[in-house]
Amino acid sequence: MIYLDYQATTPLAPEAREAMLRWLDGPDGMGFANPHSPHRMGRQAAAAVEVARERVAALLPPGGRMIFTGNACEAVNLAMRGSATRRKAGIACSAIEHASVRDTARALGQVTEIRVDQKGLTDPAADLPDDIGLIAVMSVNNEIGTVQPVGEWYRRAQESGALFLCDAVQACGKREIAGADMIAISAHKMHGPKGIGALWVRDGLELDPQVTGGLQEGIRSGTLSPALCAAFGAAAELAKARMAEDAAHIEALWRRARELFADWTLNGSAEARWHGNLNIRKDGLDVARLMSDCREVMFSAGSACASGSGAPSHVLRAIGLTDAQAKSSIRLGFGRYTTHAEIEEAAGLINAAAEAQGA
Repeated sequence: MIYLDYQATTPLAPEAREAMLRWLDGPDGMGFANPHSPHRMGRQAAAAVEVARERVAALLPPGGRMIFTGNACEAVNLAMRGSATRRKAGIACSAIEHASVRDTARALGQVTEIRVDQKGLTDPAADLPDDIGLIAVMSVNNEIGTVQPVGEWYRRAQESGALFLCDAVQACGKREIAGADMIAISAHKMHGPKGIGALWVRDGLELDPQVTGGLQEGIRSGTLSPALCAAFGAAAELAKARMAEDAAHIEALWRRARELFADWTLNGSAEARWHGNLNIRKDGLDVARLMSDCREVMFSAGSACASGSGAPSHVLRAIGLTDAQAKSSIRLGFGRYTTHAEIEEAAGLINAAAEAQGA
C-alpha cells in the first residue's frame, strides 16, 4: 500500500518508537512508574518527561512554558476556554480553522469569521470588531496546506490588546514557528505517537484549568505517560535535526507530483503553501468511487476529523468552490518516508481511475 495521507497522521518514526518502548518496559521491566510519584522509579520517569519537554519546546519560540495534553484538541480548548476570564469575550478566527477551534469559538459565543481569498489566505489588515479578545489563525491549513501570515496576526493582536492563538499542528517540526500567546501542537502529525499533544503558553499569561484534579501539569490534570512523552520528545528532536533535509525531500516530491497531476486544478495557493499537501480537483469526479478503485493508495477527500459527514469541506467552500467542486477534490499528503517511486505509482493509479470515470 502507498500512504499519502500525511495531514491525517504521519508514520511513527523508528526513533520515536524506540523511545516509547524503553518507557513501556524499561530496564528490568521498571519503565511503568508514575512520573508524579516521589520514589526513585517515579523520579526517573519524571526526568524522562522533562527531557522530552525540553526537546519539544526546542521547536517552539523562547519565552514560554509547554504543557503536555492528551491531544491538540484539548490544547485548543485549554487555550480558548482557559483564557476566557482574562480577556474580552469576542473571538475572531479564520474561516478555514480546524473544527476544534471553530466549534469551541461557537460554544464560547461572539464569533467573528476572518474571511480568506480564493488562494486560501487571510488578510491581517481585515476589519475586526473592537470587542475581540482572542484571535485564532492556524499556521498551516490541514486541508489545503496554505501558510498564513501568523507573525503579522500576532502583531495585530498585540496592537489591539487581544490574545493570539496559533494552531501549529501541521507546521510544528516542518517550519519555524512564529510568536504567539498560545500555540497548540500534536505529536502524531510530526512522526510521534497518537494520544499526546501540547500547549505552549507565553510567559506571564495565566490560564484557568479546564480539567480539575491533581493538576500534574500545573493547569492540566492527569497522570502523564512517560512513554508517550519520551516518544514525542524523540520525534521533536529528530524533526529539528532533519528540518532542512525533510523540506528539500518534500519539495522534490511536490515538483514531481505537480507534473504527474498537471491536468488537475490546484486548490489553494501554490506558493504560500506547505508543499507536502497537494489538494486538487477534477470537475465531475466521483471521489468515493475513485477511492474504491484505488484502494492501494491511502489518500483523503478532506479532513480526517470530518470524514463520513458527507458535507462539503468548509475550507474548500471558503475559498469559493461550489459544493460540486469541493466534492470532486482529493488531498494527497506526503513527507519524510514517501518515495519518488510511490508518487509515480500512485499518480498512475489515480489518473487511470479518474480517466475511466471520464473526468
